[in-house]
Amino acid sequence: MPDNDQAHEAALAALRHTAAHVLAYAVQDCFPDAKPTIGPAIENGFYYDFDRATPFTPEDIERLEARMREIVTADYPMTGERVTREQAIARFKGNPYKVELAEAIPEGEPITLYTIGAFTDLCRGGHAESTGDLRALKLTSVAGAYWRGDEKNAMLQRIYGTAWPTQEQLDAYLAQMEEAQKRDHRKLGVELDLFSIEEDAGGGLIFWHPKGATVRGIVEQFIRDGLRERGYQPVVTPHIVSERLYAISGHLENYAQNMFGSLEVEEQRFRLKPMNCPGHILIYRDKPRSYRELPIRYSEFGTVYRYERSGVLHGLTRVRGFTQDDAHLFCMPDQLQSEFEQTLDEALRLMDAFGFHEFQYVLSTREAKDRVETDEIAENAIRAALASKGVAYDIDDGGGAFYGPKLDINVRDAIGRKWQLGTVQVDFVLPQRFDLQYRGSDGNEHVPVMIHRALAGSMERFFGILIEHYGGAFPTWLAPIQAVVAPISEHQLDYARSVARSLHERGYRVQVDESNEKIGYKIRHWRTQRVPYILVVGKQEFADGTVNVNQRGVEAKRSITPQAFAEELRLEIEARRS
Repeated sequence: MPDNDQAHEAALAALRHTAAHVLAYAVQDCFPDAKPTIGPAIENGFYYDFDRATPFTPEDIERLEARMREIVTADYPMTGERVTREQAIARFKGNPYKVELAEAIPEGEPITLYTIGAFTDLCRGGHAESTGDLRALKLTSVAGAYWRGDEKNAMLQRIYGTAWPTQEQLDAYLAQMEEAQKRDHRKLGVELDLFSIEEDAGGGLIFWHPKGATVRGIVEQFIRDGLRERGYQPVVTPHIVSERLYAISGHLENYAQNMFGSLEVEEQRFRLKPMNCPGHILIYRDKPRSYRELPIRYSEFGTVYRYERSGVLHGLTRVRGFTQDDAHLFCMPDQLQSEFEQTLDEALRLMDAFGFHEFQYVLSTREAKDRVETDEIAENAIRAALASKGVAYDIDDGGGAFYGPKLDINVRDAIGRKWQLGTVQVDFVLPQRFDLQYRGSDGNEHVPVMIHRALAGSMERFFGILIEHYGGAFPTWLAPIQAVVAPISEHQLDYARSVARSLHERGYRVQVDESNEKIGYKIRHWRTQRVPYILVVGKQEFADGTVNVNQRGVEAKRSITPQAFAEELRLEIEARRS
């Protein structure tokens, strides 16, 4: 990230961190019974968690926001002081949460208190100079949150807010959030009958309805076509395997908190798979390999299961069971860059086809304490691949996986929000843990390099993002129903059926509205269902052998033959217009 961008992000984070302090100050003034806990800056805003027996009401939030504006107007300076652990504990002796935080600060690390007006907080810093710098803020919502994210701990109340340097920026953000609410995939999923989450089955598990499954199938086929063209071989691995596999891979050591508990069968412990890579490794290891075979590329639409606490589940974008467009490549070190380059090409093809045209690439390195010699080899190959494509990228120091560095591909949707989609990871560790080998041209055994890649991420999350990106109005090539034939009366019903049948025979997804409703109602209904085309047929169309085309987003109507419409549809779908 360029230095000026980093400076801007740091200043914005400091502003929002200050806003969290101002919120806590306001809560202390208005509700002295509430105990402040933590309040960080987050993307697009801030939050603060409070322990309070009585829930905050919408009226309380209005009162707090008004008090915050008074604190801002007072322009209190933000002042800090270094203290000892004993002093910090004594200062917050009435607040067990602050005491716990003070006690947890490692020996030798500085402990600081920051004060605005009559409010002092335990904090490591990063603030605006004074409360007067907060020119535009808004409290947005209240939610529940467990202390330190642990469901065994006390449930707190989390107040969210946002803060921006100018009122214009705040207004633009609030308008974006209003539009986001209209596009919320959870709401549209119900309205458009795409998917459901059934209470009887449990949270975080998705039931794909016919229309949603249709779109998913189109997405999967698009990805499969790209995999096939690039030489990937399909494989299928079990949903449940011996726990021993994850002990070898290191997932039990590094990832157990995100795995479901074990099942015991005949004195052997099994786990639902949280990822597909160990299974693909076993297929590679099943027989001796030669350098002449490499690279070997395996792909699987593999369903995995990860334990997510109920408080963080969110529609399709945070679930407990999901299907990845997963693939793993095994190659020689000198093939690493070229394999990464072709993976980048495929990622670009995917994002472009689904209407994402603004990208951000983030290279995540491993933490210094975990770094090994091969990390530099992997990072250099990733950098070289990005340079070969002329792609700019940011660095996330320490954000890599436990087995190596990775590249994340972020996109911006139609209303400007950023989503993390594809991930490509380089791995020298798992091939060593599983003793993978190939016989080289020198006759000796060597350890291959492994690349993990999931470009859509998961079918569930990708679908949720697509719903919001398009607002449910999928482009024609992706729409679950591409056209509806709507007869004005029952006298045109047989003709409507023949039109639909002719289009269906050409491979288009078409249905007939056979209801007894008036044509105006039919058109309004299918517009709310975001169908790209409504083909109205009445007396005149029946007589002329035509259809009256009502196209989504186009005011003008036109009458053409079903054959001419089919040709227009073909060209539009082949072009994959978004």
